[in-house]
Amino acid sequence: MKKENNALPRRQFLGNVSKVGILGSLAAFLPGSSSAEVLESFAAIPEDGHVFLTKPYLQLPSADSMTIRWVTNKLCYSWVEYGEGTNLDLKANHVTDGLVDAHNRINFVKLKDLKPATKYSYRVLSKEITDFQPYSLKYGDTITSETYSFDTLKTNPESVSWLILNDIHDRPASIPHLLKLNNEDYDYVFFNGDIFDFQKDEQQIIDNMLKPSTDVFASTKPFMFVRGNHETRGKFSRELKDYFSNKDDKGYFAYQWGPVFNIVLDTGEDKPDDHPVYAGIVDFDGYRKEQAKWLEEIMKSSAYKKAKFRVVMMHIPLYHSGDWHGPMHCQKLFAPLFKKHKVDLVISGHTHTYGVWPPSAEHPYPVIIGGGPKEGNRTLIKVKADSKTLDLVMLKDDGSEVGKYSLS
Repeated sequence: MKKENNALPRRQFLGNVSKVGILGSLAAFLPGSSSAEVLESFAAIPEDGHVFLTKPYLQLPSADSMTIRWVTNKLCYSWVEYGEGTNLDLKANHVTDGLVDAHNRINFVKLKDLKPATKYSYRVLSKEITDFQPYSLKYGDTITSETYSFDTLKTNPESVSWLILNDIHDRPASIPHLLKLNNEDYDYVFFNGDIFDFQKDEQQIIDNMLKPSTDVFASTKPFMFVRGNHETRGKFSRELKDYFSNKDDKGYFAYQWGPVFNIVLDTGEDKPDDHPVYAGIVDFDGYRKEQAKWLEEIMKSSAYKKAKFRVVMMHIPLYHSGDWHGPMHCQKLFAPLFKKHKVDLVISGHTHTYGVWPPSAEHPYPVIIGGGPKEGNRTLIKVKADSKTLDLVMLKDDGSEVGKYSLS
């Protein structure tokens, strides 16, 4: 499907504003694109009608909630129909300060008050808004997705299993290829950074991550995502977060799933902030310092201390990744905390060289680094844990085992 950038009837729009107005209005309406690019794409829009640009995809799983996201090609009012089992007898939308979300294309709805360990069916619906005046709103067609299902978590899961992908670098075929290497059940997928080379537009996000993910799993099992250094680059990098839901709407977060307490860090760029390529518009040193303060508080929490296993996932590894500014700054800030608060396992990517490094004098915890992005070097990391053991296995893209580690 081709992306349509707005829902205003073209003739009406062109008849009511000048070309100068189009340039200014559309540039504001579509962040991340220059005026010239917006005008060009607007003038070339085919009459495709109202369509979904993505299938629905699942985010923020819990025992009593699930967030559902999807993208349409026109401005609309959207909602979810859902229910236990095969029922679709309930309806939910997203409300902000008393206003139901509407006149938008990037949609998300959080289903609340769900029952733990229960199967739910759902479908998403989007009704086009053709005209939105202060005292008059006109609707167009309503589109409806297929019906999908998901399972909520148990209240206190005895075990957890997840799959980790990293360093895909705009090779969408790698996502289904790697995931199909897994032949066991799993709870969710974690994308550990550098899924893209850089951020150029919405269509890239759809084609190179969302579509291959929903084709394989993401409409029925949730995924989580943390940026790598490459996701910080490009004119659309500041809009990337609009397509994903993280805990507390942060690029870094922590969560517990069964016996595992997970910490996710956004390691930022690998070069110094004053490098000419950033043109003075980044502050990753400050951002990493912010995370270090947050991290120490999280590690003092009773949930962290009581967890059977404590796992960190971060794109740039603290060790075995060279001496550029980014890795060294991460090491300076985070390594003392990892050691002091006894992290059990750190999982990273970034180097494109897969490996398993056992505890050492430098790092008293194992460091796992996934490979990628070229064929023959891509990896799938599988982690499963219960109250007694945590087992990690790393598979190369031909299915062969290239690393493993167990904790007990």
